[in-house]
Amino acid sequence: MAAHEATETRGAGATVPLEVRIGFAHACLQWIADRCGADLLHIKGAALDPTLVPGRGFSDADVLARPEHVRMLLDELRHHGWELINSFAYGSSFEHSATLRHSDFGLLDLHRIYPGTGPTPDRAFEALWAERTTTVLGGVDCTVPSRDAQALLLLLHAARAGSDPKAANDVEWVWTTVDDAQRIRILEWVDRLDAGLAFSVITGTLDDHRDDPAYDLWRVAARGGTRVDEWRARVRAAQGLRAKLAVASRSMLVNVEHLTIVRGRPVSRREVAAEFFGRPVRGVREQVARRARGIHRGDP
Repeated sequence: MAAHEATETRGAGATVPLEVRIGFAHACLQWIADRCGADLLHIKGAALDPTLVPGRGFSDADVLARPEHVRMLLDELRHHGWELINSFAYGSSFEHSATLRHSDFGLLDLHRIYPGTGPTPDRAFEALWAERTTTVLGGVDCTVPSRDAQALLLLLHAARAGSDPKAANDVEWVWTTVDDAQRIRILEWVDRLDAGLAFSVITGTLDDHRDDPAYDLWRVAARGGTRVDEWRARVRAAQGLRAKLAVASRSMLVNVEHLTIVRGRPVSRREVAAEFFGRPVRGVREQVARRARGIHRGDP
């Protein structure tokens, strides 16, 4: 969605700017979290310290929940008008967030983990939570990570954004042009969040981590790849045989949630069947096209 999208107010004919709606979305989420006792950090977008990347736009609300509170928070959100439209398993190759929608407040990405942080989601969240602060969004005090932690989270987001110009601008503002003192503070957070693999994308040293099971996942995210490349990377990154088998089996299924979002309506069984048989064909075409490009460039 565009940063200045507006929505109509029933009966009044007035418009509400998207950034205002998102501010109220954050306020709503904080109120719900306080009500049910969930720990929540507002990240990126409207919650970002404005001095990090001046004028940075946003189109939805992003929050990171304490992992053990995610299920409770999801249940509470549904009771307050938030509709789940994309679950964690199908949200991204990192399976890190679920997307919800509210008729008044728009879209929300609820993160159960933040890609690139470790060694476990619980320890990463606790490290961020220990140095939390607050900012006012929609008239409500909302919990956010410290400014330096926000800087690193923005860089980790850029690391999996490929050639996106917005991500490149984030890196320019938050890493390339900052002074040594700021870089040292960011690197301290890299250590605290065990984010070395993901951060190596920013420093151009990703290939030093080829032996890491999650290397291919970050390589595809940062440099691109086919659907087959992505699913191979997801299987390699999964921990344990059971998890690998679960990911492999999911790769053969149609993401009905995503297809519904793309079509803008519920999809029929016929459409799901057509997608099921059409995906392998597209996958083969992608692999052939990629190999042809490699031959043209003279790659081995």
